[in-house]
Amino acid sequence: MSDLFGAAGLEKDAPRPLADRLRPTALSEVVGQTHVLGPEAPLGRMIAAGRPSSIILWGPPGTGKTTIARLLSTVFKLHFEQLSAVFSGVADLKKTFDAARQRRKMGQGTLLFIDEIHRFNRSQQDSFLPVLEDGTIVLVGATTENPSFELNGAVLSRTQVLVLRRLDDSDLETLLQRAERFYKRTLPLTDDARASLRAMADGDGRYLLNLVEELADMKPPSPLDTAALVTAVQKRAPIYDKSREEHYNLISALHKSVRGSDPNAALYWLARMLAGGESPLYLARRIVRMAVEDIGLADPEALHQALAAKDVFDFLGSPEGELALAQAVVYLATAPKSNAVYTAFGAARRAAAEHGSLTPPAHILNAPTKMMKSLGYGAGYAYDHDTEEGFSGQNYFPDGMAREEFYHPAERGFEREIVKRLAYWAKKRADKAEE
Repeated sequence: MSDLFGAAGLEKDAPRPLADRLRPTALSEVVGQTHVLGPEAPLGRMIAAGRPSSIILWGPPGTGKTTIARLLSTVFKLHFEQLSAVFSGVADLKKTFDAARQRRKMGQGTLLFIDEIHRFNRSQQDSFLPVLEDGTIVLVGATTENPSFELNGAVLSRTQVLVLRRLDDSDLETLLQRAERFYKRTLPLTDDARASLRAMADGDGRYLLNLVEELADMKPPSPLDTAALVTAVQKRAPIYDKSREEHYNLISALHKSVRGSDPNAALYWLARMLAGGESPLYLARRIVRMAVEDIGLADPEALHQALAAKDVFDFLGSPEGELALAQAVVYLATAPKSNAVYTAFGAARRAAAEHGSLTPPAHILNAPTKMMKSLGYGAGYAYDHDTEEGFSGQNYFPDGMAREEFYHPAERGFEREIVKRLAYWAKKRADKAEE
């Protein structure tokens, strides 16, 4: 690491963060990513073949993206060059590419690591194409955002996307033990506090080691419990970006938990989004959508509950109003489910598009003028309430279009009653047709 600190104007023995001092020196020391680093995994096979290729490392913070890139340059004996898309522009890229071409003439390859590669705009990303195609550089891009949304298709077609996983509890414990070996002492924590420390890291190994560094010099008279730990270190804010993929991931998890009739999971995702700063109004709108899309007439009260939750939140505000959202989520999750109306309306829209501008049959057209009456508008219309049974059985589809059945209610909840009603009207309609 001396090159890094020398470039930054620091001496070799200058203070360095614990995460950097414990940075793995071999790929086998990287924790939590055996699915990409193992012998039969993509990077394992690449190393065995001895042919480096360009990759995109996609994963949350603190999962080893930079470390893997550095170690790959060592394995393949490539010059390591690092740029941050946040601070670099086209001029920086051109300078880097020119230097890589000069090295190539001298028989030295270049591994270019681009941190936050999704921050480059489309034209900047396009500048990689020539040097990727002619082998001037091996590109390793790191991103926390979904490459499908953020990177050019041309770049993706020339790279392999590898997904890094957030570190699980056992991975984080491995890092804790490494830190304790480094300090040659055990962290002053109870077992529960130690588990809480791992939970605070939220899958981020670098953040965990930063917390350890805060605790390393503490010498309390007795091990810290969870409450004392929270007081001693800065609590991590949940990783959540309301404008990017995590937003869509969590709202999808909430919606599908409700659809799957799991109120406990639904409450968890609701709490996660609120803790991340999501707009309660956005959540209220989505809850209303759940009521009409996934429950519908299986339980008509679901829509009332959803709308009431929105009104209660408007009235009470946060945090008290959030309980109304939670109540609506529980009601919807436990309600009988049916997407019959949702499906029926979709089918009706397709039929409307297919049949074009067919006019209603003349007998159900209004005839407010004499001319319209003379043209037959409204002729033969039977006012249902004037019939003995309150049902005329007339056709209401356009002339030239066969009658279609769009709505097929489920045998669940209130729609069971609707099934009976539809059967009743269908029989009456058939009886009228025979008269």
